[in-house]
Amino acid sequence: MSNIERLPSASRKLTEFEALVAAAPTALDAIPGAVYLCDHEGWLIQYNSEAAALWGRTPRLDETKERFCGSHRLFLPDGTPLPHETCPMADAVRSGAATRNAEVIMERPDGSRITALVNIRALKDHGGNIQGAINCFQDISAHKAVEDDVRQKSKDLEDFFENGAVGLHIVSSEGIVLRANKAELKLLGYSEEEYVGRHIAEFHVDAPVIGDILHKLSCGERLDRQPARLRAKDGSIKQVLITSNSRVDDGKFVNTRCFTIDVTHLNEAERARRESEERLAATYEAATVGITEIDETGRLLRVNDAICKMLGRAREELLKMTFLDYTHEEDRAEDATLYARQVGGEIDNYTLRKRCCWPDGTIVYLDVYASAVRDQSGQFVYGVRIIQDVTEAKRMEDRIRESEQHMRDLLEAMPAAVYTTDPSGRITFFNKACIDMAGRRPQLGDEWCVTWRLYTADGTPLPHDQCPMAVALKENRAVRGVEALAERPDGTFVPFIPYPTPLYDSQGKLIGAINMLVDITERKQAENRQRMLIDELNHRVKNTLATVQSLAVQTARHSESLEGFGQRFQSRLLGLARAHDLLTKRRWEDAPLDFLARELLDPISGASGDRVEIHGPAAMLDPKTALNLTMVLNELATNAAKYGALSSASGTLSLSWQLSEGPDLNRLELLWQELGGPPVQAPTRRG
Repeated sequence: MSNIERLPSASRKLTEFEALVAAAPTALDAIPGAVYLCDHEGWLIQYNSEAAALWGRTPRLDETKERFCGSHRLFLPDGTPLPHETCPMADAVRSGAATRNAEVIMERPDGSRITALVNIRALKDHGGNIQGAINCFQDISAHKAVEDDVRQKSKDLEDFFENGAVGLHIVSSEGIVLRANKAELKLLGYSEEEYVGRHIAEFHVDAPVIGDILHKLSCGERLDRQPARLRAKDGSIKQVLITSNSRVDDGKFVNTRCFTIDVTHLNEAERARRESEERLAATYEAATVGITEIDETGRLLRVNDAICKMLGRAREELLKMTFLDYTHEEDRAEDATLYARQVGGEIDNYTLRKRCCWPDGTIVYLDVYASAVRDQSGQFVYGVRIIQDVTEAKRMEDRIRESEQHMRDLLEAMPAAVYTTDPSGRITFFNKACIDMAGRRPQLGDEWCVTWRLYTADGTPLPHDQCPMAVALKENRAVRGVEALAERPDGTFVPFIPYPTPLYDSQGKLIGAINMLVDITERKQAENRQRMLIDELNHRVKNTLATVQSLAVQTARHSESLEGFGQRFQSRLLGLARAHDLLTKRRWEDAPLDFLARELLDPISGASGDRVEIHGPAAMLDPKTALNLTMVLNELATNAAKYGALSSASGTLSLSWQLSEGPDLNRLELLWQELGGPPVQAPTRRG
């Protein structure tokens, strides 16, 4: 009875679920993101280290394993508790419903929470039955915080424009009013529909004035309190001062931003100016960005609360300093040089990022947007600096940079070939293992794969633009369960399994893919060895059965009774078994003749060990010859022990051989000689 286990059919294609379950425990760790896998009942069966890090815990996968999710608690984005039994993973396992870019809140055991973006897909077998589901999720807490911050800033800017005390309107390069705030509309008495969309010249009393204004702005000149007269809806004339500058993109005049101040009556103008200054001061102080005004020497003339907080200094202290006093010594030269050029009129404005020092030595990073205010003659009046604290952003950039380098180092150290591509399939990174596997050094920018040539598992040529990585990018999905052959330039082949996986940014946009090529050469060799072993075993079993059949026929032919047949047949079967044992010790490889002879004769030579003499030159026997010769020697030794020299206390046995070489074959001659045994008698029957 054979105990050989039937192997799975090589032609059967694994399902996605089976491929994931069969993968090495560390395979999921190669995926750049948090991933976990549930079976068809929702039991958690695999997850990677990034998932454990985001959960803040490492769920067990034994008898106490968990269902649907490894997080401590789940909540909807509005804070509503979300039981694991009704979470998106539960829906995917029960109904096959997919979840794309859904947001949930995960709470860790320590009480901290993150906002996660989850993508869940049911995994089905070839018949469409759900085998389980996979969840890929990522921490978007920082992204959500940035969105909220941008949303608030946009709201503040919109409020600043719409509710500003000074009239403000935007005019296109063709002179069409694109937008006006409430103050502008109120000044002239028009509704938005009556004002926006019309040419600005329609509201100016003096055509040459508006023509001059538009000409100056189109040439990039700034207008500062330019006098003009505007016609209001009620027919009255408003005396105004217009302050404006132009917006230029890539050298093209796009539009103007105009502030309109009514100076029809001096008192009204003065009141309007005072209110405007008060509102501006309120905005100045309430601004979340730092604002400073400095003289031509760099001494601070005015600062708002935000910059005081950024620098950790009181207003009174700052007003006694220059901007270089709190600048890090290594960054002073650059800022001082740029500011000198700005004061001298070489440049209108500049931006830079620099380090600044708190009184206690703390270092902060500030982005500085420096501009200058000049009089009508172009002389420098004072500098204006808008300052934003980017310390956290800088730290995050450093962490991201370090994380990227760490990931590159990690991928470089991996024994498996790993490479990445951009969305069009051009290679952006490959590790050293790729070079070893491909037998060549790929070039950054190569398309689809690092290998020289590709073939399917059955040897069919596989164009690179149809390889698994190309399929993953073109169909925007991970490809699993595929085997391929890579040909090196030296003509050798490497069987491997690819794991191409698309990569996405925080908005879910495809930005490229990562692929790991697992060399399965040893597995294929093991499969071939196992197949050869099975074939050899079948062959040997057939030969053994044929030998047993021959022994039975020969023994029966020369046996006089059933009892005699049984004894002789059993003895010969034991001899055959012993011959198999001797060859098994040699793993059924070629065996030395002296080894077989000593293994067979030493047990019957007696305690002294000097009754049997064995000698001859070294001779190697193939398994078939060794089996036959061992059975012959066993028959001779049995007869010697029962009836021959070894049945007598004084008898001795000598086995010797010699080799002779001929033109066509080698010949082995054995001499079996018994001495000191009982008298020889003629046989009464043939054996």
